[in-house]
Amino acid sequence: MRDAGMPRPASYYFLSFVFTLFVLFLYGPMICVYILSFQGPTGGMSFPMQGWSLHWFTVLFDGNGRGVGDIHNAFWRSMRMCAIMAVATMLIATAAGMSFRRRYPGSNFVFYSAIVSMILPGLFVGFGIALTFNIFGLKSDWWHSGLGAQLTWSLPFGLLIMFIVLGRFNPSYEEAATDLGANSRQRFLYIILPIILPGIIGITTAGFTSSYQEAARTSLNVGTGNTMPMELTALLGMATTPVMFAIGTLTTLFMFTLVIVTLVVVARIAKQRQLRLTRQSA
Repeated sequence: MRDAGMPRPASYYFLSFVFTLFVLFLYGPMICVYILSFQGPTGGMSFPMQGWSLHWFTVLFDGNGRGVGDIHNAFWRSMRMCAIMAVATMLIATAAGMSFRRRYPGSNFVFYSAIVSMILPGLFVGFGIALTFNIFGLKSDWWHSGLGAQLTWSLPFGLLIMFIVLGRFNPSYEEAATDLGANSRQRFLYIILPIILPGIIGITTAGFTSSYQEAARTSLNVGTGNTMPMELTALLGMATTPVMFAIGTLTTLFMFTLVIVTLVVVARIAKQRQLRLTRQSA
């Protein structure tokens, strides 16, 4: 441990400089997008700024400006898919995590089959799903093949999070409940679920955000209606106004707000749990 009076080594300043460059590289383009979204009415897609205004946000919400496309319908279509994927990812990951607490024949094969979609190219997975739906004559749209394609992306992350959460679960709580006469349903509802609830909330948020930004798998399975990322990709080739930057600013603000709300909720749950334990031990 470094004493308070000792000077820091040169490596500290070098690594701090490298870390600062990394942060600038990571967030610099985002900051440029945020700034350019406030261009004046005569502003373009690059610096220097031509005044400051909310003009391009107004154009976006009016829906009658250049470069907007079908962004409003794409947004609400993505919201529906995100909500469904968040719930589906949470339910399946929780059920799979509970089942994997005990080994069974073929469990490794099931696990790696679910995880392998994380490393396979998204277009390859999306094409395989679209081909399968076509061979069996199933409907290919956002409600059927589109949700299935997105599940191959969000579910592996949900599984890994749930395995970590349950890996830290102390089984002595469950054993104590069993000794007191609790059945399996009571153990899950009153012992396991409250303890792993922050992890479940995290999985739900991860499923929502991963669905919102997924495009490679979805593009081959969503049908005629674009999702938000697909609509933005289509607009990149024809947008000549900072309305694209306004979309990026609002999308990022929405996602940051969702993540912050999730962290606040999880922190509140942890605080209430700690207070409850303090009262019980007093």
